[in-house]
Amino acid sequence: MIKRLFDIVCAALGLLLLTPLLVAAALWVKLDSPGPALFRQTRVGRHGVPFTIHKFRTMRVAPGAAITVGADPRITRAGRWLRASKLDELPQLWDVLRGVMSLVGPRPELPHYVVLYPADLREQVLAVRPGITDPASLAFSQEAALLAEAADPEREYREVILPAKLKLSAAYAAKASLLTDLRVILRTLVRVVRS
Repeated sequence: MIKRLFDIVCAALGLLLLTPLLVAAALWVKLDSPGPALFRQTRVGRHGVPFTIHKFRTMRVAPGAAITVGADPRITRAGRWLRASKLDELPQLWDVLRGVMSLVGPRPELPHYVVLYPADLREQVLAVRPGITDPASLAFSQEAALLAEAADPEREYREVILPAKLKLSAAYAAKASLLTDLRVILRTLVRVVRS
């Protein structure tokens, strides 16, 4: 209850205070390449319920792999900056406000990756609302660069990175509290400022 109230207050304030930045980012995305300002995708949420996640579009509208590897040529000029600063995630404040996400929680995955979760970890990770940030996101902030070094990026993600992220997400879900959330938010803000 306290976590949800904290999410609502912070998301509402964030959307209100960051409106000029959100509008500027949306205009930049639109002017930089053809396509919508927002990217929408189906992810798996709490208790396995699918939902639509929102981000600023950082890639050209074209078919391609589900994962981003290194300096992916699909990434736009605006997209490079938005990804580096993590500002592409800001539209998810709306997802927090509407109750399908939290500020802090395991990052929501695509359905075809969720089916790979071991049953025990699946139940634990999906017991909480997915978040904009979490310990796994911080630990793997350079995920695209790691995948670029792999001979088979998709296999590397499925067999190495995803299991490691799942363990971190399960550990978070097991001890989630407002205090742990505040710590993760602080670490995230420090990372954003440094980037």
